[in-house]
Amino acid sequence: MCGIAGIAELRGARVENRSVEHLTSLMAHRGPDGVGGWFSADRSLAFGHRRLAIIDPGEGGRQPMVSPDGRYVIVYNGEIYNFLELRSELEGEGKHFLTESDTEVILAAWQQWGEGMLTRFNGMWAFAIHDVHTKEIFLARDRFGKKPLLYAVTPERFVFASEMQAILRSGLVAARLDVDVARRLVLEPFGVEGSSRTLFNPIQRLQAGHCLWLRAGRVEIKRWWRTVDHLPTVPRSEDERVAQFASLFRDAVALRMRSDVPIGTSLSGGFDSTAVLCTMASIEKAGMGPRGARQWRHAIVATFPGLPTDERSDAEAAAAWAAVTPTVIEIGRDYALQDIDRVLDDLDDVYIGLPTAAWLVYRELRRQQVIVSLDGHGADELMGAYSQEGEPWSFRIRNFVARMTTPRSAWTGAIDVARALALMQRGHFFLRGGIAELPPLLSLVGESDRLPDDWGALNRRLYHMFHGNVLPTILRNFDRLSMAHGIEVRMPFMDWRLVTYTMALPDRSKNAGGYTKMVARRAMEDQIPDSIRMRARKVGFNSPMPDWLNGPLVGWVRSLSRRSVPAFDELFDVSKLNESISKLVDRRAWDWVSAGRIWPYLHLKWMLAKRL
Repeated sequence: MCGIAGIAELRGARVENRSVEHLTSLMAHRGPDGVGGWFSADRSLAFGHRRLAIIDPGEGGRQPMVSPDGRYVIVYNGEIYNFLELRSELEGEGKHFLTESDTEVILAAWQQWGEGMLTRFNGMWAFAIHDVHTKEIFLARDRFGKKPLLYAVTPERFVFASEMQAILRSGLVAARLDVDVARRLVLEPFGVEGSSRTLFNPIQRLQAGHCLWLRAGRVEIKRWWRTVDHLPTVPRSEDERVAQFASLFRDAVALRMRSDVPIGTSLSGGFDSTAVLCTMASIEKAGMGPRGARQWRHAIVATFPGLPTDERSDAEAAAAWAAVTPTVIEIGRDYALQDIDRVLDDLDDVYIGLPTAAWLVYRELRRQQVIVSLDGHGADELMGAYSQEGEPWSFRIRNFVARMTTPRSAWTGAIDVARALALMQRGHFFLRGGIAELPPLLSLVGESDRLPDDWGALNRRLYHMFHGNVLPTILRNFDRLSMAHGIEVRMPFMDWRLVTYTMALPDRSKNAGGYTKMVARRAMEDQIPDSIRMRARKVGFNSPMPDWLNGPLVGWVRSLSRRSVPAFDELFDVSKLNESISKLVDRRAWDWVSAGRIWPYLHLKWMLAKRL
C-alpha cells in the first residue's frame, strides 16, 4: 500500500526533479517506509512513489520498478492477494523472478497477458505502467475502487496521484471549484464519489473498474469490469448456498492474512468486524497458509462511554471468543476538537460527519506498529444493513439517500425535486436558486447496467449502493483515514468472488425473518458469539456528532459559520444557513438528521476556506 504519482509533459518540456519530488512528498503519510522516483530518457515523464512496505519489505519491493528487460516501468498502490498463485502460473510460462514482491508479478503478468491480467487479479490496486518503447502509459483501478486514482489533463501535462489534495497543492495545475459538484455534494453527499468528477476542475477520478491509456497526448478511458457480467450460478438449496458463502468468505480472509508485517483489525463489536476477527482466529488454529502473518492478534476497539452507540461489551465478547486482548480507546467529548483540522484535511473530501473515531483507531494501530487492518467494509452494501429496527439516525439518512438515488431512471429528475422539497420542509435546503436551479446529476458507476430480470427490489438497490453511491464514499473515507497513518485496510467481504456470488443470490437469502445478511449470519453459526450473530440492531461506527455539536464543537461551528468565504457564499443562501445553525447551536438541538444534513455545508466551507 503506497502513494503513487506521475507527471507527463505533453509539449516536449522536461519534468523538473523538484516537481515530482514535491508531488510525491505531499503523500508522504501514505508511504513512510521509503521514497522513489524514475525519469524517462528525455525527462518528459516522471513517476514518483511513497512506500508502505508490506510484501517483501526489503530492497526487492522498492518502486518505481523496472521490468528485467527494461521496457516497462510501474508505480503501484495496493495488494494482489493471489500473487503467489499467479507467480507460479507465470513461472510455468517461463517467467523468472528476482524478488518476492507482488509488484514484480504485476509486471510479468502485463508482459504475458496485457490488459487481460486485470480479471486474473484478486486484490485492490491503482497503478500506472509505462512502455518505454511505445511511450504509452496505462493506468488501472480495481473492480470496486478500493484504491484511489486521481488525475488531471491540461494542454501542457498529464498528472496523476493517489489523492486529490496532492494534485491541488502541487502547483502543476490551476484548480478551480466545480460549482455543480459542490452543490451536488451538499444535496446528495453520496452522489459524487462514484462519478469521474471531483470538487476541483480539472482534477478527475478514474472510476472503479476502469482503465486509462495515455497515447500521444490523448486520454482514452474504458470500463474493464462490470459485476453483473460475472455472476455465477448459485446452488438451489439454502443450505448449499450458506456452505458456499462460508467457504468463499474463509478463503477471502485467509488470502488477506498474507503479509510480511504484523496485521490486526478495527473491531467495532458489530457482525461484520466480529466475523472477520473470529475467522482470522479459526484460520490460525487450522494452520496458516503460505506467507500468512504470524503476528495477527491485534484488535483496536473505539468506545463512546455513556452513549447509545457504544458497543464495547460486544467488542470485548468478540475479542474473547477469538482469544485476543483488545486495545480500547475511550472517545469522550474532549476528542471532538483534538486534531480537528488534520482529520478534516486527511479526509480529502466532504462527508456527512467528522470521522475522528476511525482516524484514532488507525493512529493507534500505527503506534502499535501494526501495519495492516482486516476490516468489515462492504458487507452492509453487499447484503443490506440500513433498514434495521433501532438503527441510529445516521443510518436512516444513508438509507434515505440510497432509496432516493438507486436505481436511476426516467424518474430521477422527479426524485431529485422530491429530495429538495423534503429538505426544504425540514429547513435543511440552502442552495441559491431553489428547485429551479438544482445541480445536474452525475454519472455513477453501474447506474445503467442491465440487471437480471428476476432480481428483486433489494438486490437492485444493493447493486447500486455497492457500485455507485454509498460504498464508493465509504471506501474513500477509510482509505484516507487509514493511510493518513500509513495503515493498509483489507476488506474480505469485498473479495470479488464473494461479491459476485452474493449478488447472484436471491433477496430471500439476504433478508429473511426480520434479519439482513441472513446468508452470512447462517454461515457464521458456531463461528462467532450468537449474541452478535443474531443481533438485529445495527449500530453505525460514527463519531457522536449530535453530542459533539451540542457541546465541544459549539465554538468551532459558530466561528466557521460567521466567516466569509466568497466561493462558498456565492453558491448558498448563507443568511438562511447561518440562521438555522444559530438556532441549533443556541438550543443545543442538534440530532442525527440535522447533523447529517448541515455538516456537509460546514465541511465544504472549511475546505474552500483552506484551499481556495
